[in-house]
Amino acid sequence: MKKIAITGNIGSGKSYVCSLFKRRGIPVFDSDYEAKLLYDLPEVRTKIVERFGEEVYDAEGHLDRKRMASVVFGNPCALGYVESVLYPVLNERFLKWAETQDAPFVLYESALIFEKHLESMFDAIIVVAASEPVRISRVMLRDHCTEEQVRARMALQLPQAEKVQKADYVIVHENDDEDEFLMEQILSLKPSIFH
Repeated sequence: MKKIAITGNIGSGKSYVCSLFKRRGIPVFDSDYEAKLLYDLPEVRTKIVERFGEEVYDAEGHLDRKRMASVVFGNPCALGYVESVLYPVLNERFLKWAETQDAPFVLYESALIFEKHLESMFDAIIVVAASEPVRISRVMLRDHCTEEQVRARMALQLPQAEKVQKADYVIVHENDDEDEFLMEQILSLKPSIFH
């Protein structure tokens, strides 16, 4: 089974493109969603609490996301530690999940494939791309934030042009009402189950 990463910078529309793959019966592993679940695993919780204290979890024993975000924001060492705990477990979970899927290929959705040097895990990498004004507008609308806040988040990712250059395939997603054009691009991909 082929393992294919699908990535793109914030606001590129990769989650929407993934929804179109799902409509065609392609399984998609949402790494952001799965990573959030890992904080409840005893082995992960123990390591997080040892490093950051019980206060990063709420009274019900779930991660206090705002508190955790304030701990790692602007602190590369703290963020690096959290990632060193999460990524091995996340990647193992993906590989086990992929083995259970009945499809010619599966997708691993993540914004940080290149930033976290995960390229070697995959047979191919798809980058979803959109112009900067479109990406900024999407995120401002989705997250109810300012352009400055969006640009600060964008600065934490590799430039889109660099990702496009490294990609095996590129899907351009400029307009939110272009399902037909997006599907044409998806159907043209190789390897593909659609031909």
